[in-house]
Amino acid sequence: MAGRFVTLEGIEGVGKSTNLEFVAAYLSERGKTVVTTREPGGTEVGERIRDVLLNSSVGTVPDTCELLLMFAARAAHLQQVILPALERGDWVVCDRFTDASFAYQGGGRGLPDDDIAALRTLVQHGVEPDLTILLDAPIEVSIERRRERAQSDRFEIEAVEFFGRVRSKYLEIAAREPARVVIVDASRNLEQVQAALRSVLEILLDDT
Repeated sequence: MAGRFVTLEGIEGVGKSTNLEFVAAYLSERGKTVVTTREPGGTEVGERIRDVLLNSSVGTVPDTCELLLMFAARAAHLQQVILPALERGDWVVCDRFTDASFAYQGGGRGLPDDDIAALRTLVQHGVEPDLTILLDAPIEVSIERRRERAQSDRFEIEAVEFFGRVRSKYLEIAAREPARVVIVDASRNLEQVQAALRSVLEILLDDT
């Protein structure tokens, strides 16, 4: 049986890392073999690209360069991690995927959706998540939670307006693809968020 591909998306501070662990644990409890991974990253080359993209000491990375690096990492990630896992029948739970490129490089940086879509076609060959969970919270919540972090990467230091555009693009994607993208209110406390996640996952489990 083919596996399932689940992605978590959202702006900084919405709890993707914490809830990715919860999603993976919940699916494991339900008898699924789960592979957890992240973007950019997930492979040796992907993690090196991640370091370039997130490390503010690297200096300026032009917007188009940033987009191409994201998809270079994604190409390796798909071939070396995601597709082999799905073919084994495993469930893949990934922190970000191509929706993030449309949100950050498209919405945030202003690069054309058509260019991002062309790279998606080139790299993914039709592979898309079975379920995308959009952890959504107001920008003010994101800012407050990010203040608690010891360090900030190159994206986290962007202006409030940047994250407003990113969030708007995520919500636009969710409105356009409601069958795939489910919005979970991440401004609530962790117990409430994870109760919502259980409900979302049960629907996907019932379909398998």
